Amino acid sequence: MVEYQHVTADMSVYRDGTIKLHGPEGFEGMRRAGRLAAEILDELTTFIVPGVSTQAIDDKVRGLMLDGGAVPATLGYRGFTHSCCTSINHVVCHGIPGPKVLKDGDIVNVDVTPLLDGWHGDTSRMYLVGDVALKARRLVDVTYECLMIGVNMARPGVRLGDIGAAIQAHAESHRYGVVREFCGHGLGRLFHDAPEVVHAGRPGTGPELRAGMFLTIEPMINLGKAPVKMLSDGWTAVTRDKSLSAQFEHSIGITEDGCEIFTLSPKGLHKPPY
Repeated sequence: MVEYQHVTADMSVYRDGTIKLHGPEGFEGMRRAGRLAAEILDELTTFIVPGVSTQAIDDKVRGLMLDGGAVPATLGYRGFTHSCCTSINHVVCHGIPGPKVLKDGDIVNVDVTPLLDGWHGDTSRMYLVGDVALKARRLVDVTYECLMIGVNMARPGVRLGDIGAAIQAHAESHRYGVVREFCGHGLGRLFHDAPEVVHAGRPGTGPELRAGMFLTIEPMINLGKAPVKMLSDGWTAVTRDKSLSAQFEHSIGITEDGCEIFTLSPKGLHKPPY
């Protein structure tokens, strides 16, 4: 049975399986953290070009977070040693920044989570590197459509299975695969919390959304089949069939009559081309 817990900004919170319901102070904290996260991704739109390394992207992200008064939530998280994730082409998620240089035709997801005044602003966006093939651009477009289908459905009374089913139906109508091994999640003062937000499912199933919930919607959509595998580094997930993969992510809060997107781009740079 799903348990919900009303929390205030001065309460200690733990990952105890309960779904947290937040008040106005929580919404304000998430607005600030989410805006900084979105501003960082906006700054990357002119920085990500052929020839830039993923380590340079990571350095840029870390500097922008520190300048904004935040720290990277991923730095040191379960042993992860970088300030963002950079997932290129067939990498589904959690790509590790390093010396690899982006080349013309690549697609790359950058996932950032600044921790600002105790609140996590978690978001990711796709970037097109140079001249990108039509099939890759189409995958990116449809993945963004999947994200927004989920976001636009999010309101009190909707079940997470309804959102997952709608995302799955849209992706599969284009013969794309929907990743199941990784999912969205609750967040706030905890980086990852209940509930899990799977991007496939059956309508009428799963936890019911209630006002005050904070969660991410972050579909990972593959050009080929859905299954993924982990690399030996313990972090990087790739498509088993080596097909391209794309992802977008927003952090949202459920309001009385819908949802608020905390990580919306202030400059309107929602999806490429930017």
